[in-house]
Amino acid sequence: MTASIKKGTAALPARAVQRYIGILMTWALFLAVMFYASAQAQVNVELRGSGSANKFPIVVANFEGPNGAEIANIIRADLTRSGQFEVKSTGNLTLGASGAPDWAAISEAGATSIAYGTVNGNSVDYRLADAAQQAQLDAQNISEAQMRRLAHRVADAIYEKTTGVRGIFATRIAYTTGRQLVVADADGENQRVVASSSSSLISPAWSPDGTRLAYVSFEGGKPIVYVQNLSTGARTVAANFKGNNSAPAWSPNGSQLAVALSQGGISQIYLVGAGGGTGQQRLTNSAEIDTEPFFFPNGSGIVFTSDRGGSAQVYRTGLGGGAASRLTFSGSQNVSPKISPDGSKLVYSSLRGGSYVIAISSLGSGSDQVLTSGGNDLSPSFAPNGMQVLYAAGGGLGLVNADGSFQASIPSSGNVTGAAWGPFTK
Repeated sequence: MTASIKKGTAALPARAVQRYIGILMTWALFLAVMFYASAQAQVNVELRGSGSANKFPIVVANFEGPNGAEIANIIRADLTRSGQFEVKSTGNLTLGASGAPDWAAISEAGATSIAYGTVNGNSVDYRLADAAQQAQLDAQNISEAQMRRLAHRVADAIYEKTTGVRGIFATRIAYTTGRQLVVADADGENQRVVASSSSSLISPAWSPDGTRLAYVSFEGGKPIVYVQNLSTGARTVAANFKGNNSAPAWSPNGSQLAVALSQGGISQIYLVGAGGGTGQQRLTNSAEIDTEPFFFPNGSGIVFTSDRGGSAQVYRTGLGGGAASRLTFSGSQNVSPKISPDGSKLVYSSLRGGSYVIAISSLGSGSDQVLTSGGNDLSPSFAPNGMQVLYAAGGGLGLVNADGSFQASIPSSGNVTGAAWGPFTK
């Protein structure tokens, strides 16, 4: 359900919003929230790959039964968007689950495998077969009430069987567009506005179970952190302390949020209850701005952005306080840090050569790699399998593989100011 925020609520003037963001993040990470889209223009999907090298060549036949061709098209798009498959064509081939693949045609098309199946109402009998061995690799009956989600789950099955990594096509994403919070499928389709306001909404963050979203709203005359239930639309105030409340990040067990509070005069990181209340625990203690926390998957500590060293850089600290250690050294500014689901990598927005790009670092070796070259790439978020990164790309949504081998644009509505990839839900 959608949370509609009353227009009568005091709205923070646009100039004050800009002043707050400039003070809280001197590196101007979120200045894009000042530009509101007057129309809902959809961004066309644009794929920017690295050729067919090291990709799995596959044929996806049109499935037999109602909507079989449409389901196959969604599967093809999903696999292509992963950057790990090259979808081959054998013409307008339709093949049901009980059919026999034409192995010669598959090999002639340059594919090593074929996916096919039969649609029966809200379920699909799907098959995956190997062309070289002429043998079945996988057979499942997959059920979903919604057709697009059904197709995404079949694509997930193909992806996992082929790569050994769980697929993310049936997951969801969230993003803010000025005064709206939008939830969509991972491919950008099925867009749904879940919150709208007369003032800015920024910093979406998914709960670990995917049932709630935390975000920041300026509707009360200052930034306040809210948590919204996506099933009911009900929302609660998670942080409304003196000063500014911003940059929510969920603890791995979903019971707490790390937030940036300026109640002492300058932004520092605190722990608060996800359900609200007055309790808080201070995690950082510096004379400079600390903001944008994000938890390690095991809950042992956080990474965050701070300008304590003279410029915005990424640091880490434990939950018990103590000294923070710096993690980023390339780039004049590094902001919006996120840890990969396995805890081994750090992704962030890096200011290099006058432009913000998405960069990734190994937490083991410290080596870093620039993944994008868009010029205004902000708010990165790992896919729940760690293989791709979603980000705000110059007002739209961008996607890049974590190894930099593939990029794509994702359909979105409005001027995207922040993005978050949701978790696996089952």
